[in-house]
Amino acid sequence: MTSATVSTGRSAGNRRPARSARSGQPLTRVSGLGLGVAMLWFSLLVLIPLAAVVAAASADGLGAFWDAVTNEQTFASIRLTVGIAFLVTVVNVVMGTLIAWVLVRDNFFGKRVLEILIDIPFALPTIVAGLVLLSLYGPTSPLGVNIANTRIAVFLAFLFVTLPFVVRTVQPVLAELDREAEEAAASLGASRFTIFWKIILPSLTPAITAGAALSFARGVSEYGSLVLLSGNLPMRTEVTSVRILSSIENDNLESAAAVATVLLVISFAVIVVLDVIQRRTVRRG
Repeated sequence: MTSATVSTGRSAGNRRPARSARSGQPLTRVSGLGLGVAMLWFSLLVLIPLAAVVAAASADGLGAFWDAVTNEQTFASIRLTVGIAFLVTVVNVVMGTLIAWVLVRDNFFGKRVLEILIDIPFALPTIVAGLVLLSLYGPTSPLGVNIANTRIAVFLAFLFVTLPFVVRTVQPVLAELDREAEEAAASLGASRFTIFWKIILPSLTPAITAGAALSFARGVSEYGSLVLLSGNLPMRTEVTSVRILSSIENDNLESAAAVATVLLVISFAVIVVLDVIQRRTVRRG
């Protein structure tokens, strides 16, 4: 009995370092090949094109780059695009989380129809979305509301195309949350706000920030839904995507690349800030 116990203890003790040793082993040939293919594919689709854009933006030197992005019309389009994309992201964080909550926690007539309608901006071509919005909120609006060629039109178009992102990132996480922790907190006298703030929100923060990043990036890059509705008026409703296209049509690739690089830097900064907010919220929770 004793010897059997000792030998069993030794064999059990020997298994742990074996598992840790396996976890620290280098990649196998198959895993290494898979990683190489993934990095090659990622480089071809993302890294190399981005590097080419940055290189094109700096081809004529920093002076030309600065002049391109500080041009009055270009800077106005950047300010308009980033500002409205930020506002739309804030709205989507609140409303997207609320819609996801309703879809997960409530049962009501027409729920399946609402689930389908939320995904329409994903499936609908953006130029068709622009036509739909123009029909509803243009000069011939059946609702009597004409916001065409205004900044409100830009805001509305951004809202339409970015609606699903926060909803679809938060919804599956919310559906998988353990309700027992909420019930335990409620039994101890915690208010609904405290339960949401201390228990639910920290779990949802990674999904909310991911949806917010997608929403902001989608808004900054939007083009199709704005072409018909916003009017693309310089200094008023012209967004950066239209400004970039105008530079390309005028054979000014360096200016177009400079604006694209600025948007790239802004989007990267937003992603970093959202990641910091996410980490602090999770740590606090």
